[in-house]
Amino acid sequence: MNRNTIATNYETGKAFEKINSFLDKKEKTIFYIILFLGLLLAILNFNARISEAHDDSLYIEAGYKYVNEFPNYYYTANAPLYPMFLGLLTLVFGTNLVVFKLFSILFYALGGIIFYKALHNKVAPVIKFFIFFFLMFNYLIIYYASQTFSESFYMLLQAIFFYYFFNYNFSTNPISTNIKAHWKQWLILGFLLMILTLAKNILLFGVVAVLLYYATLKEWKKIGLLLASFAFFKFLFEAIKSLVWGKSAVQYASQTNLLLNKDPYDASQGKEDLLGFFGRFTDNIANYVGKRFYQINGFMNEDFYFKKQETMDGNIVEVQNFGPHFLLAFIVLGLVFFGLYQSIKRKNYLFTFITLFAGTISFGTYFVLQARWDQARFVMVHMPALLLAISYGLYSLALKKESYRFIFLAFVIVFSSSFLLSSLRRSSKNTKYTIKNLKGDLYAGYTDDWKNYLMLSAYCNDSLPKASFVAARKAPMSFVYGKGKFFFPIYSVIAKEPGTNQSNPDSALAIFKKNKVTHLLIASLRTNPKVNDGNIINTLHNIAAPIIQKYPQKLVLVKHIGDAEPAELYELRYDN
Repeated sequence: MNRNTIATNYETGKAFEKINSFLDKKEKTIFYIILFLGLLLAILNFNARISEAHDDSLYIEAGYKYVNEFPNYYYTANAPLYPMFLGLLTLVFGTNLVVFKLFSILFYALGGIIFYKALHNKVAPVIKFFIFFFLMFNYLIIYYASQTFSESFYMLLQAIFFYYFFNYNFSTNPISTNIKAHWKQWLILGFLLMILTLAKNILLFGVVAVLLYYATLKEWKKIGLLLASFAFFKFLFEAIKSLVWGKSAVQYASQTNLLLNKDPYDASQGKEDLLGFFGRFTDNIANYVGKRFYQINGFMNEDFYFKKQETMDGNIVEVQNFGPHFLLAFIVLGLVFFGLYQSIKRKNYLFTFITLFAGTISFGTYFVLQARWDQARFVMVHMPALLLAISYGLYSLALKKESYRFIFLAFVIVFSSSFLLSSLRRSSKNTKYTIKNLKGDLYAGYTDDWKNYLMLSAYCNDSLPKASFVAARKAPMSFVYGKGKFFFPIYSVIAKEPGTNQSNPDSALAIFKKNKVTHLLIASLRTNPKVNDGNIINTLHNIAAPIIQKYPQKLVLVKHIGDAEPAELYELRYDN
């Protein structure tokens, strides 16, 4: 197929003629049924709480600061676009968690619709509806549809980019290097790419992917035009940022330093070397392709991992065994590369592009991120593209030999059934908590450790003097439940003594005093969120314990909440 010819000329054949013909005839009916049922599932799975993963509440806090500290605040932790959007919502609705989440559902629906429109008349209907089904029914996408993480927001922006890129490059009148004829199209592509990099920093690899795609076709002038358009909007944005936010918009190296550190939470372990980055890459292949791919698609429990036991200092501990995950990863990678090969061989360049796009960004993700940041959402946003590549590879087999049709159909049926069953199973568990949350019980659905922590965070706002400044392990979550009260964030043990995991008491007190910290919120947050096995996140414990041992009079208990997995608030009395 010529890359410049699409419309209704998607690849078909006897193997799928009846199926594609039926889907074409009933297209509107099927589209609206999938959309309606997907929205129904999203409502049944609506989650009115903040997650225990921290980032969602960090964005809410950043949005609040954009409004209340403008122009002296700019979000520099990572991509700033979503917190900016939350800032606009905060300006209109205040810090309203339910409103924020309703917008996430809107993004989820619009993202699915626009992705569907991007594929319309460009891929076979059976593939198009399979991907649309995934976007509407996948349990993890539905989960993020009612969260204040940036994933739903990003997937909408990505769908918009795909819509324009597909229409400009895979149409009967494709974009050309004739500036006079297509200058608007080049500006739109450059602008959308720049916006994607503001939505996720890793999308710099997305720019590389588009350039790589044009390079494979030897369209060198298009590379120059796209780079010029992207650079124009990037320069314009940086100029506006500098003009409006000034020094507060300086991108500090903290995020880069975290990525360069061997341990993101312990700088004392030193910087990662080149061999270490390759180690990250292989470990992340096992994590994201050999494990998360199967979990996202419903074939593994999200907490499952292959285990082995190792002896350390006489203790038996369970650690992840990457061996089986690598084997599963090679299966997925083999199918993706087979789809890429078939798209190049058959000159179906839409599939070539989208595979290169997802693959290049995934490569950057696996190479840069520490393996301990093993989160399904990092690969979830690229799952539609990966499924497109795999489904095209299997589809092309049947086009070559009709008897292979059952392989593709079995793939579609098994995966689609898994999407649906996974979401239905979670709906029954979540709805009862959502009803309680919307009726006013803000803590329904949390385990005792989180309930006690968040209740004590609310107490800090209700009962402490306004000038108080409380150190907490999950400060942005405390901010949300403390109704806008800021907390001092503690992510690792400060002033750590060499050879120990505890603070130097005098140095820790000096740091707290310098930052005007008045209280410590010490909670029993589980290391394993689903099991109360006595193991807790003990960061603040390891800071407070040496202080209490040396200066017991300087920490005074103010409030205790919870008999099981308690949370405690201590006042710091520096002069005692």
